[in-house]
Amino acid sequence: MKRTPLDTLTEMARQARDQAGQRLAGDRRDARQVAEQLDALQRYRAEYAARLQTALRDGIDPASMHNYQRFLASLDDALERARQALDERQQRVDQSQRHWQGEQQRLHAYDTLAERREAVRRRAEQRREQRASDDLVNSGRQRAPLFGG
Repeated sequence: MKRTPLDTLTEMARQARDQAGQRLAGDRRDARQVAEQLDALQRYRAEYAARLQTALRDGIDPASMHNYQRFLASLDDALERARQALDERQQRVDQSQRHWQGEQQRLHAYDTLAERREAVRRRAEQRREQRASDDLVNSGRQRAPLFGG
């Protein structure tokens, strides 16, 4: 069958949808990695804070205490940056999701239009076949000899 402009549009929409899906998968993967890094940082900070608590209980000199506090503050800064990065990645995921959904809807619209065109074509073909069949039956009746007449 000959390729129509609708076929071309449908194929382009399918490619755009697939590319949007790949972008969405990549954005989700990036967000998951950042979330895992954030979790690791949170666990490390909790472990380090527990070490500080143990050191305080066992006795600690002021210089070491200051070092613990500075390091915990730097971990807190890193955690804040990681949270911001995760928020940004999640916004990208949300945007990519909306883009993918839009591309999917566009492809669905083209597919629906193609299905409707195909249904119209099939009905027209069925009518042509029915007319041809009716014509054969009618022409056969016209040629048949009449009995009893």
